[in-house]
Amino acid sequence: MIEKPLTPADVEFVTTLHGDDQVSFVVLMQPRGSKDRLLRAIDDIALGELEQAAQEGEEPEGSAALEPAERALNHSVAALRAAGSEARGHVVQRRPLDVLRGVVEETGADEVIVLTAPHFVEEFFHRDWASRARHKVGVPVLKLFSHTDGEVGEGQATAGG
Repeated sequence: MIEKPLTPADVEFVTTLHGDDQVSFVVLMQPRGSKDRLLRAIDDIALGELEQAAQEGEEPEGSAALEPAERALNHSVAALRAAGSEARGHVVQRRPLDVLRGVVEETGADEVIVLTAPHFVEEFFHRDWASRARHKVGVPVLKLFSHTDGEVGEGQATAGG
């Protein structure tokens, strides 16, 4: 499950998590929603990204966010395939955790990876995607923090139950 296009560092990180084992991905992406705008702005402020917080109202949301989400998903799936992995994806507009559970059951997935930016408020109250997925999917959920386009280095990972 992703919330923005995968960067080259993200692709390298997720495709090498299991060494030389062949892995396949089903990428789920949900378009941005207006109900999360305040939480995103608070997270931006907590990360010291004041300019980003001020621009939250300018980001496309709802149906306007569908096309950017499709482009981000297509970019991410293509990047995973270019790295040698099997990949397919879906933009999820409603009930993302139910869709995620369905994908896990349909594919027999061994684990779920939630690749996200830090969301301090949601994480504190266990309302982030990874925390909510842990109670829904029946397989281990690995939360990874995504890289920004300019970042170099190791990704950060958290796991928990």
